[in-house]
Amino acid sequence: MATFTANTPLFEVMRDPAGHEILASHVPDLAANPLLHTLYHYQLGLILGTEESLRNDPKKKAEILAEIEALVPAPAGHERLVRDIEPATAYEPESVERGSAPVDYPADVEKWQRFEITLQGPSHGNPFTDVDLSAEFSADGQVLKVPGFYDGNGTYRIRLLVPNEGQWSFTTSCNARSLDQVSGSFTAAAAAPESRGLVRVADTFHFAYDDGTPYLPIGTTSYVWTHQGDAQEEKTLETLASGPFNKMRMCVFPKSYLFNENEPGIYPYEGSLQEGFDYTRPNPAFYRHLELRISQLEELGIEADLILFHAYDRWGFSTMSAAADDLYVKYVTARLASHRNIWWSLANEFDLMFGKTLEDWERFAAIVQENDPNKHLLSIHNCREFYDHSRPWVTHCSIQRTDVYKTAEITTQWRQMWQKPIVIDECAYEGNIDQGWGNITGEEMTRRFWEGAIRGGYVGHGETYVHPEDILWWAKGGQLHGTSPDRIGFLRRVLEESPGGRLEPLPGHWDAPSAGIKDRYELIYFGFNQPTYRRFVMPPGIQYEVDVIDTWNMTIETLPGTFEGRFRVELPGKQYVAVRLRAA
Repeated sequence: MATFTANTPLFEVMRDPAGHEILASHVPDLAANPLLHTLYHYQLGLILGTEESLRNDPKKKAEILAEIEALVPAPAGHERLVRDIEPATAYEPESVERGSAPVDYPADVEKWQRFEITLQGPSHGNPFTDVDLSAEFSADGQVLKVPGFYDGNGTYRIRLLVPNEGQWSFTTSCNARSLDQVSGSFTAAAAAPESRGLVRVADTFHFAYDDGTPYLPIGTTSYVWTHQGDAQEEKTLETLASGPFNKMRMCVFPKSYLFNENEPGIYPYEGSLQEGFDYTRPNPAFYRHLELRISQLEELGIEADLILFHAYDRWGFSTMSAAADDLYVKYVTARLASHRNIWWSLANEFDLMFGKTLEDWERFAAIVQENDPNKHLLSIHNCREFYDHSRPWVTHCSIQRTDVYKTAEITTQWRQMWQKPIVIDECAYEGNIDQGWGNITGEEMTRRFWEGAIRGGYVGHGETYVHPEDILWWAKGGQLHGTSPDRIGFLRRVLEESPGGRLEPLPGHWDAPSAGIKDRYELIYFGFNQPTYRRFVMPPGIQYEVDVIDTWNMTIETLPGTFEGRFRVELPGKQYVAVRLRAA
């Protein structure tokens, strides 16, 4: 096995546990640097040679390098020691009457609404770890086991997003006697007319709501918008209300990275930055705030693509023990699975979380599936290396492009490879920062959206324009400043007008992608190219109406008359034009 040298990329050293420990011990400013992930591709020797704390200490630099060179790199997939946090065996004495806890729940609810059981119970010890609470729900032969959670101040909750109408009953199960064997019933009426249920995978490569309505993910990213304070967060919601997006990628944990050096107003665990955090005691106030924002997104018709883990961290949330990780995943799932608009994303850039193994990710997926009775969409996101999206628990491919330039163009290959919906959540961002992932133009962002859509995929937006207060949409939300969102909204309208409300790629053009329904409806996109005319050969006997679409200026010109067989269409001779053929 190769050893580390001064020429080894920093990335390789940092993902080795011993290498990471050496650098964190000797050069803590480097390990905690918010720019760390921008330094990964540089050689270790160059990084040590330019590190400020080592600038006048060549001897220490040489000692660190020698210590790392002496390491034998850990094999890929090194095991983490897992110690389960076991619930208390006798949390309440025998004198406590079984099922005696005060309980509250509604008598009636609608299909696809949340039903919540609230119990008042004991609070001694650590209820987050000592108490194991769940309920079994049943109706018409369907049985669902639903986990409960502690919400602080002696309050416990069990939540179910009701999947079907009918007469439901429930019985709790708990190691705390007062919370055990509490039972009740409720009636679930038909869903409200405006309710469509959860988003599911449909027809292999696409999505639809439970009621069959097609869903076209037009996503954006604002990783830590819920950590910016009420004024900024309300501004984000106002922007979303008037924008084109119906999916938001967002993190549970705060972020420490470029343009993300502010402290959040509230933390996900009890404790503090100065004294440390207790990873066995989630902060209910933090999660109530997160739930509020997720509910507000739902009111706007926006899916919350919730990222459970990420590497950009200075609080220790990315390096908790395996047992703490498991407790966190179960708690988040129990609290939030009753939100209709949740999508689970195990990680943003899973391959940068060097302390976690493949076994960890597979275990997290199993925990989510076990504790989410409604089976929301579930994915995982990459940086440099793709996860195996063929894994059965992966519902759709959440992709960050691995080629600097090609992104949406590879949609075709990804569809063929994984036979699942392709969601390019990170195709780069419209902006003007110094990073190549954050300085493409609005024209290029729009082009990538069109290219991906015509190839049968779904591309996501983000924006990273330099701001005097470091308020970049991609991380903190606020206001949009770019030129692509309006054009993305125009694309959304074109897609929604297509037959069936979605596009399927079509063969027949070697130099331009096209999609639609063979011989009935076809959308051809020319992207970078700028033809002044185009010849078509279509089946005889079918009359076509032809639209020339300027995707940048957002105009649709329907040409006079109809066309049949072989015909020529005059085009404006500029980039970003599409042609739409509609059988008359």
